[in-house]
Amino acid sequence: MKLILLILYFAVLIAIGLYCRKHATDVNGFVLGGRSVGPWLTAFAYGTSYFSAVVFVGYAGQFGWKYGIAATWAGIGNAVIGSLLAWVVLGRRTRIMTQHLDSATMPQFFGERFGSRPLKIGASVIIFIFLIPYTASLYNGLSRLFGMAFNIDYSVCIILMAVLTAVYVIAGGYMATAINDFIQGIIMLFGISTIIAAVLKSKGGFMAALDGLARITDETVSTAPGTFASFFGPDPLNLLFVVILTSLGTWGLPQMVQKFYAIKNEESIKKGTIISTLFALVVAGGCYFLGGFGRLFSDQIDVAANGFDSIIPTMLSGLSPLLIALVVILVLSASMSTLSSLVMASSSTLTIDFLKEVCFRKMDDRKQVFSMRILIVVFIAISSILALIQYKSSVTFIAQLMGVSWGALAGSFLAPFLYSLYSKRVTKASCWVCFLFSSVLMVANIFFRSSFPAIMQSPINCGAIAMLAGLVIVPVVSLFTPKPDRKLVENAFACYEKKTEVAQKTALGKV
Repeated sequence: MKLILLILYFAVLIAIGLYCRKHATDVNGFVLGGRSVGPWLTAFAYGTSYFSAVVFVGYAGQFGWKYGIAATWAGIGNAVIGSLLAWVVLGRRTRIMTQHLDSATMPQFFGERFGSRPLKIGASVIIFIFLIPYTASLYNGLSRLFGMAFNIDYSVCIILMAVLTAVYVIAGGYMATAINDFIQGIIMLFGISTIIAAVLKSKGGFMAALDGLARITDETVSTAPGTFASFFGPDPLNLLFVVILTSLGTWGLPQMVQKFYAIKNEESIKKGTIISTLFALVVAGGCYFLGGFGRLFSDQIDVAANGFDSIIPTMLSGLSPLLIALVVILVLSASMSTLSSLVMASSSTLTIDFLKEVCFRKMDDRKQVFSMRILIVVFIAISSILALIQYKSSVTFIAQLMGVSWGALAGSFLAPFLYSLYSKRVTKASCWVCFLFSSVLMVANIFFRSSFPAIMQSPINCGAIAMLAGLVIVPVVSLFTPKPDRKLVENAFACYEKKTEVAQKTALGKV
């Protein structure tokens, strides 16, 4: 039954990829789906790109073990800050200005917004480098579940996921990923709800499970009784950093922000905001809520020997074969949707913002699309090899790789992108300082972690601090560096003043 479900699932994904070939004939169609993607597809594409095996297996297991039921705050933060506020603050303005500047990627936006070719190239290099470790982390979480369900070798899992994702992304581009994301999102919503109910039922129901969690003590974490069933858990400060990194981080991730480029119209933004928020509340809230009960299975889990990534698979190993099949497809859906989003962002950035800008200035649309398809294969191959190396090395936790990647990307881009949409005073120099500060900080955290202050030795905390620092760096540096070209800035912001007619139900006309 597991194999039949998987084969049907794979067949649907590939069929959609082949069907969407007609939408992927030029750069606008391949990268943005012709900027005509509706609210449901955009909202689900945003949500499924947000949550993957990294969240379900890595973060839910690790933070549920550390903070207990309070880890659910991370899921709530993902819904409110990472989805609702992201759509409200960034959605409309991103769609308007990126279309006005004719930019299909985040580096292209920076290049056009500040009239700077080097800034565009610098941003594209950061994206390509730091998306790779994030992609590698997706394979690890998936391998744990495939190993539990099918006893399949880790390398087979990587090859299977890589090849299938490559096929439908290369064939159908953004539109294929958006439609597949919608299907994968439905599976995620149904799957997480079913799995939570089954796991809690195995422990006597919600109240019995909560009571059991309250009776667990770990003096190495906290001496307070019932801390793992408490409102804020044993370590509220570090939990806050988790919420900041996993929630605010989406505002600066190119593969997330790019979803706003492609949305169809005003009505789609309004509906998409609601759909995306509810999706995040169920999926992210459900993942962290489930992980919060991990210590109830402590008699079956050896974290010291197998790492935090073993917690969720162990919790699910006692479910029925049908439910385990659902779990595998759930996490496969989450991981493949995120992987497709990452490879699209990376290949489009490297082609449009680096190769065309530096090497092949006269590259036409057809050649750009061909280049993106080749780079998708290259990017997936590199991340697959890194995943195998990482599996055999001392870096065993999914959260470490994702923390470094998110910290560098969101730390580099969140503040420059946000301020550039709203302020005319942002300077090119402030963007460079923010880029360099976050990238260098996260690279240093990899190699010199023990030399960092205690609170910054965790990549999670370090990444959150990089993002918050950027929000200060950009306005401060902008005050002391040469002002941007006035004509360039006025041209960029002219799009917000453009007159447009709306129905009277939206705005009252003059008497």
